[in-house]
Amino acid sequence: MESHLLLTWMLMCLLPKTLNAQAGAPEGVLNCCEGDVLFLLDSSGSVSSYEHSRMLDFLSGLLLPFSLGEDQVRIGLLQVGTQPRVEFGFDTFRTQSGLQGALRGTKPLRGDTNTVEALKIAKDQVLRPGPVNGARPGLPRVLVWLTDGVKPGDVIGPMTELREEGVAVLVVSTGHGNYQVLRQVASPPVENHLYFVDIDDMSIILEDLRDAIIEIIRAERINVRDVSSNAATLQWRPVLSGLAGYYEIRFGPLPSGGTGTGGSGPGTSPSTGGSHYERLVQSSDSDTVRLTGLKPDTTYTATLTPESNEQAFNTLSVTFTTQSEIQSLAMVTVSESGPTSVRVSWAPLQPEAVTSYFIEYSALPTGKLHTVIVDRRQNSTLLKNLQPDSTYLVTVSARHSSGKEKAMSVKACTQEETPALTDLQLTTVDSHSLQVDWKGSFDGLRGYWLTWEGQQRVAQRSSFYLPPSSLSTRLTKLPPSARVCVSPIYKTARGEGLCCMAKFASDASTYGYRS
Repeated sequence: MESHLLLTWMLMCLLPKTLNAQAGAPEGVLNCCEGDVLFLLDSSGSVSSYEHSRMLDFLSGLLLPFSLGEDQVRIGLLQVGTQPRVEFGFDTFRTQSGLQGALRGTKPLRGDTNTVEALKIAKDQVLRPGPVNGARPGLPRVLVWLTDGVKPGDVIGPMTELREEGVAVLVVSTGHGNYQVLRQVASPPVENHLYFVDIDDMSIILEDLRDAIIEIIRAERINVRDVSSNAATLQWRPVLSGLAGYYEIRFGPLPSGGTGTGGSGPGTSPSTGGSHYERLVQSSDSDTVRLTGLKPDTTYTATLTPESNEQAFNTLSVTFTTQSEIQSLAMVTVSESGPTSVRVSWAPLQPEAVTSYFIEYSALPTGKLHTVIVDRRQNSTLLKNLQPDSTYLVTVSARHSSGKEKAMSVKACTQEETPALTDLQLTTVDSHSLQVDWKGSFDGLRGYWLTWEGQQRVAQRSSFYLPPSSLSTRLTKLPPSARVCVSPIYKTARGEGLCCMAKFASDASTYGYRS
């Protein structure tokens, strides 16, 4: 009875300390993040009971400062043994007391180190976005693998698949694992995501590992997008949704000597140092605002303050730099290449600063220079009437409203010209008639010129024109032996044709051979 009372007294002393530890959480961890973190814990036979308990103690301290919940961080635990098992999924715990209790009650599985099967479970059941215990779509996913490094199996392939699906992989090895293998499975940068530590010294990597996780799942409460030379868009999480209130936005040039990080975080409104700033107010159901009238190539600071009588919120800040008014083209590409045409595309579009795009092109080495002017809202054009099987130098210039230009060049190659006429066939109809068929494949044809010539002592010859849509005709009253030729007609000349010999015989039905 006395021992039971003593144990009860010890638990009562220890429990409040655990539950209240969040009050002293490291600065910036509470409410910092939003993401799903799965811990892959080696509890096979190669891990002793002492080592297993030390790993769990490490996880307890690592996770204690985080805020848990649907809009915060969610934690899952998958143990590795002969038959890996999900101890709890992402939807299981929304309070630290529940999570800490589950960690204290976790027992090792023992058996073989079946890490490959555990990774399959992680991929198919836990880290895959889904409505029940699955990861949340659009949010960061993290896999933290704690292993003693003993015979992990062929994990490179499964880990690579997880990384390719957007899962960040962090590794902690407490033994003598294969560095090359672990280095290949950890997500870059490896120096921040791969740790080797003795089981009794795990506390020395606790803050570094926590910071690495935070860096991946930190909730970007306010960010900047669509930055141009004179405008930018602020976007934030709509924390006032469903509440009465409004958002106050202030923005202005960063004071001289200030440093802009491009990041965001809670805090007071940054000092303007006497600089002018503008103030905007947005309704509680909004989550973006467009800042206009900005100066090119200037660093700005902006603050967002959610105001509501129902709940207090931190002021958030962000810095950003507008683009230079004269922005270079970042990319010029060539596609849809044919014998006489190619499509040229460019990026980025700059309709607010560019008046038009000027395209110059000529065949190398000394071809005639051609030019095209394209509307500022257009990001590609088709260059026509080019020479087949030729190399062109194409230059795209962005003409800015200031009168300045920025240009980029690229080489474009046209394809070889497809034969205008192929597969000439002659088929006898009767003793003096032929069916003539061929295939044509050139869009620029004006028609075909057909000629037949008798091969007797007395020369017989006839020629006539056929429209480009004609791919066959019938010849009658031919001599016993005749040569038939079909030639393509272009805009300026007649092209090289095909010819076949026809000989009539009582037992023949088809003649057609190249002469």
